[in-house]
Amino acid sequence: MKVIIQIPCLNEEATLPATLADLPRELSGVDEIETLVIDDGSTDATVEVARECGVDHIVSLPANRGLANGFQAGLDACLKLGADVIVNTDADNQYRGEDIALLVAPIVDGDAEMVVGDREVSEIAHFSPAKKALQSIGSWVVRRLSGTGVTDATSGFRAYSREAALQLVVVDNFTYTLESLIQAGKTRIAVDEVPVRTNPKTRESRLFDSTGGYVRRNGLAILRIYTRYEPLKVFSILALIGFIAALAAWMPFLTDWILNGDSEGHIQSLLLGAVLFIASVQLFALGIIGDLLASQRVMTQRVFERVRRVELEVGVEPTHQTEPQRRETPV
Repeated sequence: MKVIIQIPCLNEEATLPATLADLPRELSGVDEIETLVIDDGSTDATVEVARECGVDHIVSLPANRGLANGFQAGLDACLKLGADVIVNTDADNQYRGEDIALLVAPIVDGDAEMVVGDREVSEIAHFSPAKKALQSIGSWVVRRLSGTGVTDATSGFRAYSREAALQLVVVDNFTYTLESLIQAGKTRIAVDEVPVRTNPKTRESRLFDSTGGYVRRNGLAILRIYTRYEPLKVFSILALIGFIAALAAWMPFLTDWILNGDSEGHIQSLLLGAVLFIASVQLFALGIIGDLLASQRVMTQRVFERVRRVELEVGVEPTHQTEPQRRETPV
């Protein structure tokens, strides 16, 4: 069995050596362990540092395409390099390398296809109370939407079996953690979680510049991703809200007409109710159209998975430039 540990990087020359040094050299039930660095358009010496540290493979993206695109490029490369298990970790040395054994074990044992590392956010010292609360609420929402039991939905410390990786298609340009989890729940991939430890913070997050930005971007990402998978449910709820608002707008007219027999006046409420009712009908229609498009998306995803399998059988090279490295022992 072959495990490839992929590390997405953007200007990580300072923290990458410690991250690589912390990775395990052997794992129970695993024959080979390789490392793959995804250079997401770095402008510093990240690639040179990766070479000096003896990584096995470097995937080079010509420009910064974001964490989600880098993750997808890494999956493509790992699959074509023969990985049976793919582990994703961060380049800032946030996670402890020795805990990779915990992530891989359920997959090696055949008990899971995707394993998420639970950072036990409430115990992380450098997280503010507000961030801990937001993480907890966000993870609860994702659990409800995905149908999984993952406690730490935004954790990037994960392991995927070959079969799970073949089925995952991340299209969101911001986050892969939420989309891959919701997608796994909707496609019935066996998801598990294990408690993992974190190291002291080495730098500030580059994904969010403030708590408000974190809430806004993650909230919109969750809504967008869930709507992609359950459009009829989302638009039906919005249509129902619009219909209830229309009834509320019509209520003064209806009350006066039924109780007093007076059908005169109330032009404003009648017009407002009519607009809201039309909007609710249109929202429901959008839900039906979205549901039809979602069916097409499922078929497209299955075709994409089949194409991936064919590419692996015929030995197609990774989509992005992959630079094989000669393993050397760092001085």
